[in-house]
Amino acid sequence: MDQMASKAKQWIDEKKDPRSARWQAGIEAVMDLFLPDLEKGRLTPVCPLEEKDLPVFKAAMETVDLSPGLLAAFLPPSVAGSIVPPDSAEELVRIKKEKPSYKIIILRQGKEDRILCAEISEHAHRPGVDIFQSGALLGSFDYETHDYCIAELTKAVRAHAWEKDKWLPKDHMAYTLNWFEKIEYLGTADVSVDKNFSFFHSPTLVKSNRVDALFLLIYEVLHNRFKETEGLSKDVLRPGKNEEGEDVGISACQTLAQTKMLELLNLIKTLKLVDFTSFSDAENQKFKNEFVRTVSKLSSELDGPGQL
Repeated sequence: MDQMASKAKQWIDEKKDPRSARWQAGIEAVMDLFLPDLEKGRLTPVCPLEEKDLPVFKAAMETVDLSPGLLAAFLPPSVAGSIVPPDSAEELVRIKKEKPSYKIIILRQGKEDRILCAEISEHAHRPGVDIFQSGALLGSFDYETHDYCIAELTKAVRAHAWEKDKWLPKDHMAYTLNWFEKIEYLGTADVSVDKNFSFFHSPTLVKSNRVDALFLLIYEVLHNRFKETEGLSKDVLRPGKNEEGEDVGISACQTLAQTKMLELLNLIKTLKLVDFTSFSDAENQKFKNEFVRTVSKLSSELDGPGQL
């Protein structure tokens, strides 16, 4: 609280509007509380969601597109209701205190942090987003309905929060994996993505082609997934002998890798993320080769101690 007051005072001393200065300082203090639980590039609920919160969260996740360095918090009514602008800042009030509020706060860290605070509740009388930096209100976007607010929010994010510096390969990787994670969770291809930044859609970003990019995505998804469940995998896939005395550890790893790869390929086909019918003969052969190679690579990592 002292730090928040100190920051607000500094901005006010710099001749910033006291209302926007105090509100930004308050929003930043909220983000500081949740920072340890946030992951860059992902919209993260700050607390367990109730059943009634899920449609709002899923709609936001489907639409809000984040560059890989942004921190984004989804605040359901149980939290958002207590986060309100100063009474003197009527122009920043978007929802009445007694109504259930849903907020999204997006932070771009830097020499001067930029922060976006969006009110997306259907009960808001003025759904929209406010943009702050160094205690100043840089601008606001107001929308007629909360649905339109959610649908248009990415335009505001891309214009005012996206990192403008040249992305490194790891940034394209993170952005693409975060997009695909949302695809899996929501079960739909209608997820916002800038194809110019996704290596899956633009393989030249990683000096690749569409078949290699497909298997790079599958490998990275499963590599990370197996790594997260390493302990369980080691127990389940511990090498052993069958009744004939043959080693079955490696085959178990291969089976797991192949099964999970086929599940992802089936999802990609079902959601029509790739037009497999358009593959040339050379691409079909490359597909077969990459499938075998990726199964082998993943199963070796599963089987090899300390590899994941």
